Amino acid sequence: MDATTSPRTNRPQPISAERGTLLRTLVALWPYIWPSDRADLKMRVALATVLLLFAKLATIAVPFTYKWAIDALSGTATPHPDAPSWIVWVFAAPILMTITYGGVRVVMALVTQVRDGLFAKVAMHAVRRLAYRTFEHMHLLSLRFHLERKTGGLTRVLERGRNGIETIVRMVILQLVPTVVELALIIGVLLWVFDWRYVLIIGVTVVLYMTYTYYATEWRINIRRQMNDSDTDANTKAIDSLLNYETVKYFVAEEREAQRYDRTMARYEEASVKAYTSLAVLNAGQAVLFTAGLTAAMVLCVMGIRAGTNTVGDFVMINAMMIQLYQPLNFMGMVYREIKQAVIDIEIMFSILAREPEIEDAPDAKPLAVTRGAIRFEDVRFAYDPERQILKGLTFEVPAGRTVAIVGPSGAGKSTISRLLFRFYDLTGGRITIDGQDIRDVTQHSLRAAIGMVPQDTVLFNDTIRYNIRYGRWDASDAEVEEAAGLAQIDAFIRMAPKGYGTEVGERGLKLSGGEKQRVAIARTILKGPPILLLDEATSALDSHTERDIQDALDKVARGRTTLVIAHRLSTIVSADEIIVLDQGVIAERGTHHQLLLKSGLYASMWNRQREAEEAREKLALAADELAAPNRKPPPVDDLIIAADSVPPATQDVPAAAE
Repeated sequence: MDATTSPRTNRPQPISAERGTLLRTLVALWPYIWPSDRADLKMRVALATVLLLFAKLATIAVPFTYKWAIDALSGTATPHPDAPSWIVWVFAAPILMTITYGGVRVVMALVTQVRDGLFAKVAMHAVRRLAYRTFEHMHLLSLRFHLERKTGGLTRVLERGRNGIETIVRMVILQLVPTVVELALIIGVLLWVFDWRYVLIIGVTVVLYMTYTYYATEWRINIRRQMNDSDTDANTKAIDSLLNYETVKYFVAEEREAQRYDRTMARYEEASVKAYTSLAVLNAGQAVLFTAGLTAAMVLCVMGIRAGTNTVGDFVMINAMMIQLYQPLNFMGMVYREIKQAVIDIEIMFSILAREPEIEDAPDAKPLAVTRGAIRFEDVRFAYDPERQILKGLTFEVPAGRTVAIVGPSGAGKSTISRLLFRFYDLTGGRITIDGQDIRDVTQHSLRAAIGMVPQDTVLFNDTIRYNIRYGRWDASDAEVEEAAGLAQIDAFIRMAPKGYGTEVGERGLKLSGGEKQRVAIARTILKGPPILLLDEATSALDSHTERDIQDALDKVARGRTTLVIAHRLSTIVSADEIIVLDQGVIAERGTHHQLLLKSGLYASMWNRQREAEEAREKLALAADELAAPNRKPPPVDDLIIAADSVPPATQDVPAAAE
């Protein structure tokens, strides 16, 4: 199955890779190089292999044509004694031999480039497919995983892993295999044309060269790993700081952030210097070892020329052969280094692919069938950490088509309820059902498709307003997008912008105000049109006038739909069919707004405190208006002080980290 058409239920198979296990990595990558569903790519691999052999035969022929041209120039060309006269003439023609030399080199170069061009599609398809599977798998992992990881670090893992995959795929097929073939052919030619002493010299040179390369590369691996860790750390801190640009400005922390970034870059600088120094040591050692082998072979040939067993052409040929041998040997060192470094770059990617999602569909999971939309929590227990229980046996029901609000102080477990309903986490006890179906027995995709969410903290994609609204239902028409925006009271604002619905919202929607972002989120959910609504203080970022308009719109949208409201501002849920008051993970009170006020309990205390705060703010605003009005006598300063002092601390809950 092609990665581009694989369904969401086709989870990528985990790839297990241990630190430095090159063979395991190559085995894991092979299905992407030789994809079972792509006959065209298999044909490219086969054709590239044929061209590889042809190119290496042409490569081996180059030193021979060089020798024949030299021997023809020196008059020592020695074809077989029984050869026809035209062959004798050909071998004795320096110009013809020189042209042959050039022609063979051209053929070698052309065939090699055609092979590389053919294999490019195979390599890049493997990169794309594995990168797609990794990205898809990251989305399948649990919310807990993403809360524990830093986004900047994950993007660097994906980037370096993608580059590492390309390096391994191209190096193995385009460098490693050709190098082994060429080395075998050169050894065979030297044994046939010269004698065993040349093969011995080359054998010793290759063994020493590869042994030195292996140990030097292993030494450099840890240095490269340190450099990568420093690079990831620096990139993570930079992204984190830039995403929180406004916070940095609020606290005049530019210099502190720069110093924090510079400290990580200093570690990267130190590791990079070590990496380049170690590379210089590796290259110098390789050059010394190969030059010693080359010199020994040429000295042996000089002795053969003096003895009359070799010609000057043989001397040139052995030099060309050894120089030609140096290229694959150098590639062998480079290929080993690059592959080992690529393995380091993708080992974290492989570990992510090997990580099982915390939340998975049951083997026999079926799509959620929403008939009425009734939600029921039955003795629900949950804890992020076993040592701290968040929900302690909640039991309540949201009847079909009704609205139930959940309120309570910060840390009571309100936001946890929304996460459990979306099944971002699995319960530690009890169950949650929708129309009698346990949400653990239905597919996650169908469950989340049936619920519309308007979060308190809205984060938008760095794209247009139209894109962000259409995210609710991707097949919606432009007219439907604009209708949803109208219901969310944002259509007029959008049309005032120069680019209208094509206006870019910026990173995480930072070009929009909090209220504008929230209205986009409301429009997005209106467009989705789900049978169940989950509102996490959907109007918290709006002014009082707009809040009433949006609340009216939400009431219209919620009509006939099952609605669960996580409320911090109690004025927004006075019309709820039932209000549940949470405290310390249990239900402290429940009833309608008027019933709870009559109880004079926790809800009444919260209500009175918020009303006092609102009244005090209104008095302060009125006093400020009178102060600003022309031709009016300013109110006494003492009145302003009393009005300001009467404003209680902010009562809008901020969900605790545990929620």
